[in-house]
Amino acid sequence: MSPGNFDSIAARESDLEKRLTPRQLTMIAIGSAIGTGLFLGSGAAIQMAGPSVIVSYAIGALVALLLMGCLAEMVIAHPTTGSFGAYAEHYLGARIGFLVRYTYWVSVVLVIGAEVTAISVYMQYWFPVTPAWVWITGFSALLIVVNASSVNIFGTAEYWFATVKVAAIIGFIVIGGLTVWQAPTGGAVGLGNYFANEGFFPKGFAGTWYAVVIAIFSFIGIEFIAVAAGEAKQPQEAARTAFKSAVLRLFLFYIVTIALTVAIVPWQRAGTGESPFVLVMQLLGIPFGASVMNFVVVTAALSAMNAQLYVATRMIFSLSRSGQAPAFLGIIGRNGVPSRALLFSTFGVAFAAVCSVIIPGDSFLLVMSIAMFGALFAWFMIFVTHYRFRRVAERNGTHLTFRIWGFPFLTITGGVLMFAVLATTLVLPAFRMTLLTGIPLLVVLSVVYQFVKGRTNARLIGKEAL
Repeated sequence: MSPGNFDSIAARESDLEKRLTPRQLTMIAIGSAIGTGLFLGSGAAIQMAGPSVIVSYAIGALVALLLMGCLAEMVIAHPTTGSFGAYAEHYLGARIGFLVRYTYWVSVVLVIGAEVTAISVYMQYWFPVTPAWVWITGFSALLIVVNASSVNIFGTAEYWFATVKVAAIIGFIVIGGLTVWQAPTGGAVGLGNYFANEGFFPKGFAGTWYAVVIAIFSFIGIEFIAVAAGEAKQPQEAARTAFKSAVLRLFLFYIVTIALTVAIVPWQRAGTGESPFVLVMQLLGIPFGASVMNFVVVTAALSAMNAQLYVATRMIFSLSRSGQAPAFLGIIGRNGVPSRALLFSTFGVAFAAVCSVIIPGDSFLLVMSIAMFGALFAWFMIFVTHYRFRRVAERNGTHLTFRIWGFPFLTITGGVLMFAVLATTLVLPAFRMTLLTGIPLLVVLSVVYQFVKGRTNARLIGKEAL
């Protein structure tokens, strides 16, 4: 596993501009992971598990922590835009790299649809009669312009988007913490909500585990930092700093905010029709608090969607540069942005708009369940790739400048948990479409790979004949 062995893959993507700073990289990781999953999806998780949703998010945070450690090792050794897709290609073979990239790209594109669907839900708080498709098309156009400008403008926008919601979450923690601390014993607010109304595990451990599926979905996005590192000014150092900072902040934000939400809002009132964070502000009666929090969750969704457009663009760009997607998607404009890949990655917006019209009440969960497969599959394959990465490093005596402890136990633990989460989606009615659409997608992509491989081989043979 000498660095030279990876050079041919990295060289395909080397002409992207490297302008992102460590500060921007950190905020991209935080901003992409704090979005719809926390602000809206957490309501569905609370319904599934009750107060034990805190345990659900702790398990999700553990898996995310293990994943970030595995990714950090590989990113610092091989910083490139193709990231975990390129690593899978290098360590597990071209077919696996193809499957990981394409399933992940499809997932992110559809998650863009889920995010913009959530934005339309949030906007109904202020404009209840405006059709959802108006907000879907309007906000989508805005973020496409931001991403099409330059990577520096994208990084700046993402930095400020993320700053707003980080500040808001800190404010929420302070207000919520003081409210719970000062709440009278036996009142409607307080730690007593953890054990009232059927106890801490009202849906049993099964409900707690089912909510882990949504918790994992909430953390999906932290892997974006691995993609963005390919356009960082000093990728190894920026990635090292950003990984450590992002993991600690995300763990704190998720666990503490979920714990406070459950202490303030009776778990039966949570759902996907309204953000539980907005509901908290309404129950506390803070003047304009609900409107301010609704503004924050809109900003959070815009931030996540902004990052997702960026990552979807770079993933299909990486596929194009590897000869596994149309060549025009690998063209970079004068501003350093693969604009054609960007426009090609926006079909999730159209899908979300159609769903919002056909099934307005259930569109968010439907889009989320279909989108989850590619991301969950990518997370599972990151653990598998990391296992192979470390074994090759040990065999070749390669010195790694950054190493996580607990290998191979923690890597295997992460992989087993991800496999269990994937299998669990099949028994949950709301997420059954995850595997029912994901497995056929893998089959179709495997067939497509054979076709692409055949055309590539034929082209190479033709060149050699000339």
